[in-house]
Amino acid sequence: MGKQKQSMSPLFDTLGMERVRTILTKKYSYPHEHSRHAMTAVIVGCLFFISSDNMHTLIQKLDKNVKWWSMYICLIGFFYFFSSPFIRKTIKPSYSNFSRWYISWIFVAALYHLPSFQSMGVDLRMNLSLFLTIFISSVGFLILFHIIFLGLWYMGLVSRVARKRPELLPIIQNCTVISIACCVFYSHCGNIAVVTEKHLDRKSSSWFSLLYWKKQDTNSWISKFIRMNEFKDQICSTWFAPVGTASDYPLFSKWVIYGELACNGSCPGLSDEISPIFSLWATFMGLYMAHYVVERSTGWALTHTSPLSEYEKLKKQMKPDFLEMVPWYSGTSADLFKTVFDLMVSVTLFVGRFDMRMMQAAMNKVPDEAKNDDIFFDHFSKGDDFWFDFIADTGDGGNSTYAVARLLAKPSIRLRLGDSNRSLSRGKLLLIGGDLAYPNPSAYTYERRFFCPFEDALQPPSWYKPEHIAVNKPELPYGVSELSKYDGPQCFIIPGNHDWFDGLHTFMRYICHKSWLGGWFLPQKKSYFALELPKGWWIFGLDQALHGDIDVYQFKFFAELCQKKVGENDCVIIITHEPSWLLDWYWNDVTGKNVSHLIKDYLKGRCKLRMAGDLHHYMRHSSVPSDKPVYVEHLLVNGCGGAFLHPTHVFREFNNFYGSHYESKATYPSYDDSSRIALGNILKFRRKNWQFDFIGGIIYFLLVVSMFPQCDVFRILHHDSWSGRINNFLRTMWKAFLYMLDHSYVSSAATLVLTLASFFFLPTKLSRKSRAIIGVLHVSAHLFAALILMLLLELSIDICVHNRLLATSGYHTLYEWYRSMESEHFPDPSGLRARIEQWTFGLYPACIKYLMSAFDVPEVMAVSRSNICRKGIEVLPRGGAIIYYASVFLYFWVLSTPVVSLIFGSYLYVCINWFHIHFDEAFSSLRIANCKAFTRFHITAAGDLEVFTLAVDKERFPLSARLFHLCRVFYDPKFLPREHSTESDVPKDWELDPYWDAEPKQPLQLSHIRKFPSKWRSAYGADPLKSVRVVDHFVIHRKPNSAVGSTS
Repeated sequence: MGKQKQSMSPLFDTLGMERVRTILTKKYSYPHEHSRHAMTAVIVGCLFFISSDNMHTLIQKLDKNVKWWSMYICLIGFFYFFSSPFIRKTIKPSYSNFSRWYISWIFVAALYHLPSFQSMGVDLRMNLSLFLTIFISSVGFLILFHIIFLGLWYMGLVSRVARKRPELLPIIQNCTVISIACCVFYSHCGNIAVVTEKHLDRKSSSWFSLLYWKKQDTNSWISKFIRMNEFKDQICSTWFAPVGTASDYPLFSKWVIYGELACNGSCPGLSDEISPIFSLWATFMGLYMAHYVVERSTGWALTHTSPLSEYEKLKKQMKPDFLEMVPWYSGTSADLFKTVFDLMVSVTLFVGRFDMRMMQAAMNKVPDEAKNDDIFFDHFSKGDDFWFDFIADTGDGGNSTYAVARLLAKPSIRLRLGDSNRSLSRGKLLLIGGDLAYPNPSAYTYERRFFCPFEDALQPPSWYKPEHIAVNKPELPYGVSELSKYDGPQCFIIPGNHDWFDGLHTFMRYICHKSWLGGWFLPQKKSYFALELPKGWWIFGLDQALHGDIDVYQFKFFAELCQKKVGENDCVIIITHEPSWLLDWYWNDVTGKNVSHLIKDYLKGRCKLRMAGDLHHYMRHSSVPSDKPVYVEHLLVNGCGGAFLHPTHVFREFNNFYGSHYESKATYPSYDDSSRIALGNILKFRRKNWQFDFIGGIIYFLLVVSMFPQCDVFRILHHDSWSGRINNFLRTMWKAFLYMLDHSYVSSAATLVLTLASFFFLPTKLSRKSRAIIGVLHVSAHLFAALILMLLLELSIDICVHNRLLATSGYHTLYEWYRSMESEHFPDPSGLRARIEQWTFGLYPACIKYLMSAFDVPEVMAVSRSNICRKGIEVLPRGGAIIYYASVFLYFWVLSTPVVSLIFGSYLYVCINWFHIHFDEAFSSLRIANCKAFTRFHITAAGDLEVFTLAVDKERFPLSARLFHLCRVFYDPKFLPREHSTESDVPKDWELDPYWDAEPKQPLQLSHIRKFPSKWRSAYGADPLKSVRVVDHFVIHRKPNSAVGSTS
C-alpha cells in the first residue's frame, strides 16, 4: 500500500492535480468532511437535469422575460459585489462566515419571489419550503439519534470510541446535502407513486427545438440532447423508484409518508405506495447511522494503521499558525476598541503624570550613571570585524514578520552587489526600534505577533520556558561565565508608541524580564541603553515614550556618557522610535527638544547616523556639504520589519534638519511606486477591509432611514424615454433630500454628525477652510450615494408590487402556501404529522413556520410598506415598525456596503496623492505585507561603517526581458521563467523545511550554531532567501575629515 501511494504521488505532481491529491490522499477529520463533495455532485446533477429538460423552453421564453432577467442581473451583481471579499477564503467562525450565510439567506428570499426561474421548470417556492421542512426534520432526527447513541455508551453497550461527541457542523452539512438531494429529486421526479413515461410535445416546442428535431439524423448529439428528458424519466422510474407499499412493511405503515397517485380524473382512493421522497430520505438517514455506528463501535477509522508513523504524519501536516495583519478598519475587532481605550488612558494618565522611565531611574543603585551596568554595555567593544542588524515595527502580520526574521537568522546571506558577490554575515547584535506588536501591547499580541515568528526563525534553547521570569539578568547559557564570552546573537530593543499604550507594562514583562527572543539573547534590563562597539562606535537607544522626547533622567545618563566615555573622535549612532526630522517637517511642529540638546551640545558632530522606525518604509537622507555645522550626517528610516507599508512620496519635499540641507539618497518603495500603490484604495479597499461593512452599512442606513418608504416612486418609469426617467429619478432624489432637511430628524442628525466627524478626521495641518470644504464634499458623496441606493431599493419593491409579486397575501405566506401544497401532494392518512406535532408540543410546525417566515422578508417589507403608504406610519404598532425597518436594513446593507467602501477608498486615494494627507489611514487600509526590509551594518577593520539595506523583493525584469520570456514560453512549452519574477514578495503559505528537520539536533545545542536555523520555508513560489536584494548601500567613514561619507 505504501509503495502504491508513493507511485501515485509523482503522477499527481506531473499532472498538477493538487485538488485530486487533496481529495484522495488528504487526511480529513473523519468521517463527515466529504459532505461538501456530495453537495457538489448534487448541485451538478441539478443543473444537468435543468439544462437537459428545459433548455428549449428557456430559449423560447427568454425574449418575454427581458425585464425580469435584467432585474436578476442587477440583483446578482449587487450580491456578488457584497460577497466578493469572501470568495476563495477559508470558512471560519467569524464575520466572513456570517456574511456567507447572510448573503445566501436574503438572496434566496429575494430570488424565489421573481418569476423567471419558473421558465426553467424550477419552482423555488416549493423547493425552498420543502428544503426547510426536510432540513429541520433531519437535524431533529440526527440529534435524537446521537442522544440515544451516547446513552448506549453510558450503559456500556457500545465501544469507548463512541465517547467522542459529534460536532454540530458535520451534522448540519450532512442534513443540508440530504435536503438538497431530496429537493432536486422532487423537482424532476415529483412525489408520484407510479411514474409514467412522458414524451416531448412537438407542438409546444419552440422553433429552435423543432429545427434540430428535423435534423436528428444529421446531428445525433443534438437529438440526444433534446430527448434528454426521456432519459430523466427513466432514471426517476427505475433508479429512484419507491421501495414498495405500506402493506409490505406493516410495522412501519404508521411512520411513513405516502406518495400521490398518478391517475387521470378522480382517483378511487388514497395511495398505498410509500413516497419516493421519503424513501430517498430514509435511505440517506440509514446510511448515515450505519456508517456512524460502525465507525464509533469498532474505532476502525481512528486506529487504522498507515505506512507512515504518527510522527511523520503529524510533521507533514504541520504549518505555522501566523496571525494575519491587523484589520485597522474593522468594526468588529475588540482589540481595536481596547487600543483606543488604552490610548485615551495612556494620554490622560501617563503623559505628564506617571512615567515608567522615572521609576527605572529611581531603581538605579549606582550613583554614577556612566557606570550603570543596567543601561551601559561594553562587552561588544573588542574585535575587528563586527556585524549588527536593525529593524523596527515588527508585530503586525505573521508572514511578513517571519520572512524578515528568517533572513536575520540565516548564518550568512550571499548576494550580488555591483560586479561582485558579497557574503553578509548574521549580526551578532540585533537592534529593534519599537512597536513590537499591534494594535495594542498585551500578552496575546506579544506572544503571537512578535515572539512566535522569531522563535520559528531561530529557536530558543531547549531549557527555555516561556513563563520563566528572569530575576537576575543576564542569565547566561550553560557553560558561559560572562557576557563578553557569549558568541551567539544578542538583541536590544527600544519601545515604540504602541508599546507605551499600557504604560510599558507588557514591554517590561516580556523584554526586560525575559532572557530570550527566540535564539537571540536578551541581556537588556531597562527600556533605554548605551552600547559600546568596536573601533570607537557607539549606539544610544533612546526611549521617547508618548512625549516624543527623552526624560531628564535619561538625558542625564547620556549626557554624562558623552562627557566621560565617548571619545572626541568616536562615532555615535542614535536610535529613536519616531523619525522626528520627517514628522516635524510634515506636521510643521518641533518635538524632541531634549534629544536636540543632547545631539547639538553634547555630541557636537559625533552623531554620524540617526535611525528610527515608526514610518513603515525605507528612506535615507544625507547632508549636503556646506559652511554650516552638520550635527547628523545621515538620517535613516527603516520601519519595514513586518507592519503594513507606509508611503514615501508624501515626504518627497523634505530637505532641512537642524539648519542643514539634506538630499534624498534612497527610498523603498520609490516615489512613483508609492503613488501607484495608493491606487489600491479604490480597487481593493473593501477586499482588504470587509469588516468595515459593520460601520459603513449602519452609517448609510442612518442617513436615509427617515426617508423610507417612498410611496410614489413608481411614477419615475411613467416617462417613455430613458432621459425622462433619469430626470424623474434625479427630481425624486432632490425632493427626498429636501424632505430630510425639513422632517427627517434622524437622518438630519446623522448627516450633521457625519459632517463633523469628517471635519475632525482631516489632519490639522490643513486650514479650517480646507478641512470644511473637503469634509462637506466627502459627506455629500456619501449622502448622494445613499439616496440613489434608497430609491433603487424602493423602485425595485414598487415594480414587484405593481406586478403582483409582492404584497399579495400577508405574513407567513410561504408557510401557508406550503401547508396547502403538502396536504395535496404528500398524503398522510396515518396522521404522522399530527402525532409529531403532539409529541414535540407544537415545536415541529412552529420551527418550520418561523424559519419560513425568515425567507418571507421581501413580502413582509412590501406588506408593511403598502400599509404605511395607505394609512401612514402611525397605523403600525411599534413591533411592526421595527420589523419593517429591520427588513429594509437587511437588503439596504447589501446595497450600501460595497458603495461606501468604494467612495471612502476613493477619498483616501485623492487625499494621499493630491493633498498628501492621511498617509497613515490611506496605507493602513491596504494592509500590504510586501516590501519588507532590514538594515545590516558592518564595522570594518579600518573602523568604517558599511551599511546594507536588504529588501524581501521580487526581481524586476525590464520590458524587453518580459517580452523575451513571453515569446519563449509561447514557442517552447518546456521553458519556465524564473519563479520569483511573478510571485509576491512575502509568502503566504509555509511548510516544514526538510533541511531544518533533517539536521541533527543536540540536547543543549544553541540554534544559532545550526546551518539551517529556521523551521519553515515557502510552500509555493520563490523563497525570500532567493529574492532578497540590496536597495541601499553606503559607507560612513570614521575619520572626522570625511564629513558626509561615500555613497554607492
